[in-house]
Amino acid sequence: MTFTSALSGASPDTAKHILDSIEAQFQLSQDDLITITKQFLDDFRLGLSEYNHPMAMIPTFVTGVPDGSETGTFLALDLGGTNLRVCEVHLLGDGEFTLKQQKYRVSEALKTGEASALFADSVDAFLTEHASSPTTAPPDPFAVSSRSIDLLDPHAGSALPLGLTFSFPVEQTALDKGTILTWTKGFAAKNAVGHDVVQLLQDAFDRKHLHVRCVALVNDTVGTLLTRAYTAGGCVLGSIFGTGTNGAYVEKVENLTKLGDSAVRQEGGVMVVNCEWGAFNNTRTVLPTTPFDNKVDRESINPRLQAFEKFISGMYLGEITRNILLSLLDAAPTPLLLNGRASDVLNRHYGLDTAVLSEIEEVWESGRTHFTEVEKLSAEDRSRLERIRSIIIQRLSVDAEFVTLRDAAIFRWAASLVASRAAKLSACAVATVLVQTEHAKLGGGHVPEQEKLTVGVDGSLIEHYPNFNARLRESLRALVGEEVEKRVDIGMAKDGSGVGAALCALMATK
Repeated sequence: MTFTSALSGASPDTAKHILDSIEAQFQLSQDDLITITKQFLDDFRLGLSEYNHPMAMIPTFVTGVPDGSETGTFLALDLGGTNLRVCEVHLLGDGEFTLKQQKYRVSEALKTGEASALFADSVDAFLTEHASSPTTAPPDPFAVSSRSIDLLDPHAGSALPLGLTFSFPVEQTALDKGTILTWTKGFAAKNAVGHDVVQLLQDAFDRKHLHVRCVALVNDTVGTLLTRAYTAGGCVLGSIFGTGTNGAYVEKVENLTKLGDSAVRQEGGVMVVNCEWGAFNNTRTVLPTTPFDNKVDRESINPRLQAFEKFISGMYLGEITRNILLSLLDAAPTPLLLNGRASDVLNRHYGLDTAVLSEIEEVWESGRTHFTEVEKLSAEDRSRLERIRSIIIQRLSVDAEFVTLRDAAIFRWAASLVASRAAKLSACAVATVLVQTEHAKLGGGHVPEQEKLTVGVDGSLIEHYPNFNARLRESLRALVGEEVEKRVDIGMAKDGSGVGAALCALMATK
């Protein structure tokens, strides 16, 4: 561990040594990235061949992707993390769709209470949004509407098909069956792990006498892949870089050897695989663990699990950064930050939100002067630090008298360290899929025949965090070569979890 104490005061040289030592722990060379990606590939292949591994490589039983021509109106219920969403999706063809949705915040009590209460709340939200204005059923079963029949009328026509987006690890055995493996992202609902999530939701529907049938279970990454395929005409990988992280990609069924001689494997073709890559390298043999990461893991609700997610997802980046800042603030005998004065926000577990890091980095441009040269900065750059100083004072409730421009620069430096490492590690996951699907070779040297390789993404980091996408692409280029990287079309799949669930519902009804 990097020592943050000095024997005879914190001289400038001592401070620089401590900061440089911390920075070194967060650096990743090209060789490091290649080593991590090789381990990723090994874990992919193990998960494809055997069950019960952290990298679960879950068969989704989705055996194709849309091309944008599909039409119809379908329902989706999205339980993914911060919010519960109820969606009505109109697929218009030509890669176009419209979406009506209502969001409900999931309380901490629901996250950790009884699973029955969690799903009952989902159904109550659904009823609030969709059971208020029934009309008559349309003749076309593939063009159902959430307001087309009385949801509470057991004598109505066919039950409305609904796709469930459930953004947690499940072991799927069919398109509409999946056993919950574990909770992530701060959830720990009781009496859920080991149970079929579709049945839990359907039981809640039935208890309310709601005329809806859950016909498809989809992970948010699968939804992201399907949505991007619908809007772009095809897609190789769907990935989430937000509160949590995961990926789903299109794999040859013959490579899913753990399916044995099952009928679905004998049919051949392709199947979407849900990687559950948040659990990559739980043993941390290749991930670049620091004391600040160890503290995050040790104090989490799932120690020694979801290792990769804790390095790169938005839920944890602020906490890693907070640990760095507190180590500097607590340096002895002379503090290296904020004159040793914290605040209630900085002292609070998860008190530093990743959104604050995003604000700080947005002020400071990539590749600018290093923070140790604050006294040499131009007036323009000092103005940037003044704005960062204001963010620290306002968002973290630190007394203004204890925040210097150098403190502001250190905050920016720490945020950049943590976010840059997250983007580089994210590139390893993307590169792994490109190599596994034979669209690239590790180290470069292979040019795919396709004009472009479409990757669908969603999540707050990839959408909003400054330079995250650019940092990811830079490392991807180092891993698979420029010729492949420039063909990778990374595009947002907005509302992917809702639209993807609707697309799965359509596939199920057919």
